[in-house]
Amino acid sequence: MRSFSSFFLSSFVFFFFLASVPLDRSRCVAAARKIAAEDALDAKYSFDVIIVGAGMAGIMAANTLSEAGIDDFVILEATDRIGGRMREADFAGKRIELGANWVEGVNETTTNPIWELANKHKLRMFYSNFDNLSSNIYTQDGHFANKLGDIYMKKLDDSSEWIESLGIKKSQSNSADISVLTAQRIYGKVPSTPVEMVLDYYNYDYEFAEPPRVTSLKNTQPNPTFHNFGDSNFLVADQRGYSYLVQKLAEEFLDSKDGVITDPRLKLNTVVNNIRYSKNGVTVGTEGGKSYKAKYVIVTVSLGVLQSGLIKFIPPFPDWKIEALSEFDMAVYTKIFLKFPYKFWPSNGPLTEFMLYADEHRGYYPVWQHLENEYPGANVMFVTVTDDESRRIEQQPRNETIEEVHEVLKNMFGPSVPKPIDILVPKWFSNRFFVGSFSNWPIGVESYEFERIQAPLKGALYFSGEHTHEHYNGYVHGAYYSGIDAANRLLACKKEGKCIDEVPQAPPHRRGSKKRRNVDEAEMEAIKERDAARQAWKKSAM
Repeated sequence: MRSFSSFFLSSFVFFFFLASVPLDRSRCVAAARKIAAEDALDAKYSFDVIIVGAGMAGIMAANTLSEAGIDDFVILEATDRIGGRMREADFAGKRIELGANWVEGVNETTTNPIWELANKHKLRMFYSNFDNLSSNIYTQDGHFANKLGDIYMKKLDDSSEWIESLGIKKSQSNSADISVLTAQRIYGKVPSTPVEMVLDYYNYDYEFAEPPRVTSLKNTQPNPTFHNFGDSNFLVADQRGYSYLVQKLAEEFLDSKDGVITDPRLKLNTVVNNIRYSKNGVTVGTEGGKSYKAKYVIVTVSLGVLQSGLIKFIPPFPDWKIEALSEFDMAVYTKIFLKFPYKFWPSNGPLTEFMLYADEHRGYYPVWQHLENEYPGANVMFVTVTDDESRRIEQQPRNETIEEVHEVLKNMFGPSVPKPIDILVPKWFSNRFFVGSFSNWPIGVESYEFERIQAPLKGALYFSGEHTHEHYNGYVHGAYYSGIDAANRLLACKKEGKCIDEVPQAPPHRRGSKKRRNVDEAEMEAIKERDAARQAWKKSAM
């Protein structure tokens, strides 16, 4: 912290500068006042609440506290901006989204809060039409697999419906979880050809950033986001950025001027590296050597950061908390942006916006999207990779990635395809402030584990972030709701004395040793329904 003497010196120097140099006095006075306000804030010994992270979860937590009359807080953000994984960059003369890009889950009776915010602030969005995707499949040998794709898509739709019904039955009966891949095996159809695999990739990996072999059936099928909010998606293509929504939320309780937050309660470029907590309060230390004290802290960093050990917690987490955090996966989802000298891909309307590349290696540059609808004449497209491919591509030289995507595009569109003249590869996994893109729910992890992830420690340390939301983990609206939830748990403790400080218990059937799982009643019922449907289909086809 700055001492009183440093506060006096900084103010004296600034006013001396003001008196001796003929500059804009009003701007200088404003700057001096800002320094004085920051010094006064830093000189404080304690706050009510410290919030670590200024993404959607952190800003919504602060917003909720402010609405409840608690304004004595400070927000510590490691990067140079708010928004978290809602992050933009300049590319090809446009502002593109490196992270979160869609408002997902639109058009049902229950309104997605992110959709409401996007419309309130007139965010520029485009409907993503995936209906014709099976007719836009390209193979390694240059063939256009539209007819084959339509056939496989019908089979995939049938399989997906059955798998979702099995997921519902398992959830309702509280029976043992299985992976999506296991469900595919039970159904009797595991994708094996390149065209089948890329359609399967689009259906699962493109959504969860991990393959069916590790993704939970019971907890992801049907997907709560689309089941509860609707199955439409809208791509954000706004020069203000998707994070503009977080900015506007922050402006509701933080001082700002001309779109820039000036409130000293927001500390950017402040990397938290240790948190000491007890029933008596918390002390948060930073890499810059400063310490902030408070009665409570809400930690909103990503699951990947918590798993990485960037922040040292003193005392260490109890075993049940460590196990819960370790059970979940921090997936990696990478959009590789490419700029070309001219357009060579089909772009006659929204039905050609998305394309699939069917490689023998599942997940090799599989899902392509041009931005001609959003940014006409920009000659920009991007390809999405996930999981191990994301990690591999992050580590390799830029030129190697350009060569790989060029070869794929030549396979898709012919040998005359030009090389990209620019490329941008976001490195979510390598970035120590994120260590991945979003969380995924793996097989065998029960819902009570979310209670353990959410559970406060010592009544002083609280947790938030998309990875803490049981129904919408991995989504922007999950982060939104999690910030509200964490703040409300803290408020219940502070105002009502309802401080949670106990270990959420596992259900009886989850305690003790794990034995080999037998096929349960829900699976048997689903298998019978599948067989009956197949018999009915055979009779109708005769």
